[in-house]
Amino acid sequence: MNQYSKSLTFLTITIFLLGTFPVLAHHPMGGKVPGNFFEGFISGLGHPIIGPDHFAFVISVGLLAAVSHQGFKILIAFVLTAIAGTGLHLMEFNLPGAEFVISGSVLLFGILLALSERPNGWILTGLAAFIGLFHGYAYGESIVGAEMTPLIAYLLGFTLIQLIVAIVASRIGRVVLKKAQEPSSLFLRFAGFIICGMGFAFLSTLLVELL
Repeated sequence: MNQYSKSLTFLTITIFLLGTFPVLAHHPMGGKVPGNFFEGFISGLGHPIIGPDHFAFVISVGLLAAVSHQGFKILIAFVLTAIAGTGLHLMEFNLPGAEFVISGSVLLFGILLALSERPNGWILTGLAAFIGLFHGYAYGESIVGAEMTPLIAYLLGFTLIQLIVAIVASRIGRVVLKKAQEPSSLFLRFAGFIICGMGFAFLSTLLVELL
């Protein structure tokens, strides 16, 4: 199996597995506030992974970065504003409808990835930055009341894992594009349709719970 086949298979399996995950509680420590550096770091690493909506969005950010000239800037904008969003939560600043924005962001970025012609890279960067605030705000729920040391470790953990996931997704996307030799690779568009479907499912679940 060549590098292209391995990359394609890995990405396909990852996205399909995401579609089978239930929407989890987003608390890696089972709701317990981290009490030391290790617990804070592990909690930070786990939060973007056990939440399928967060994980799907980070993957979509990485894949969109692969098809944009502003690729790395999109990743950095999302990661930095996610940190800022956590800070807003800790300062008790309210971001209304955060869960709806998060689910909607999965749907939106799935749609953008599925398009044959995608928006300008700076537009994608701005969207990633704005949406990052809401993802970070949700992350903040797990660290409210923690001391400074586990708080810093938590921020470090979720920043690191998001960068790793997004960079891996971006790298796979670039390999696929290189092999496909066209900017609108059908495989990446297919991944976009799957992510779009997941976002629709997340949003529908929230709406049903609201009603």
